[in-house]
Amino acid sequence: MDNAFDIWNDLKDKFSQGDMIRISDFQEMISSFKQGELSVTNYFIELKILWDELDLLCPLLACSCAFKCTCSALGNVAKYEGQDQVIKFLRGLNDNYLTIRTQIL
Repeated sequence: MDNAFDIWNDLKDKFSQGDMIRISDFQEMISSFKQGELSVTNYFIELKILWDELDLLCPLLACSCAFKCTCSALGNVAKYEGQDQVIKFLRGLNDNYLTIRTQIL
């Protein structure tokens, strides 16, 4: 490695592999997270913290086109992520919310 750019890229490659493990860990925590003894408010807050941590590791894509995009692909990705979060939130609620969960899903 002859310059800072090469060193930076090498470090980035090495540490990004660790990020994949952390991303996988957060995805697993989110998927398996349940309300349990938490109030609905506290359950949501804890889940939101996990989502925010995951977003820091794996942010939504940003458009880098020279001209403003018109295909709405990025908006669709954000919409899908929001729907996924709603589903995971509802699936983690206690069974006493089964009727509400069933009506929404």
